[in-house]
Amino acid sequence: MPEPILTAVATALATKAATGLYDLVKRKFSGNSKATAELEAATPDDPATVTALAERLDEASRQDPEFGAALRTEFEVHQEARSGGVTNHVGTVAEGAKVVQLRDVQGNISL
Repeated sequence: MPEPILTAVATALATKAATGLYDLVKRKFSGNSKATAELEAATPDDPATVTALAERLDEASRQDPEFGAALRTEFEVHQEARSGGVTNHVGTVAEGAKVVQLRDVQGNISL
């Protein structure tokens, strides 16, 4: 099973909106017609195609750690808040630790 970030990357690629990310993956897959076909076939309307692409990205990242690092970096660069939204990025969290993300909190919070 691919890492959750690779599923998020595959979803972003399926929308064809993140052009730099898409171009990076397309270059990586250029010598592999099956991988290229999975990239081009991925659509957010068909979760199976996104899963297949995430698995392909996982395989490529394990075989080429430099590509994996570049993929994650490019994905992080393309995350952006739109129309007043918020983009959160949580790095590595220790096992058993908890992460809390909040926005527009009014009043007291007790944890």
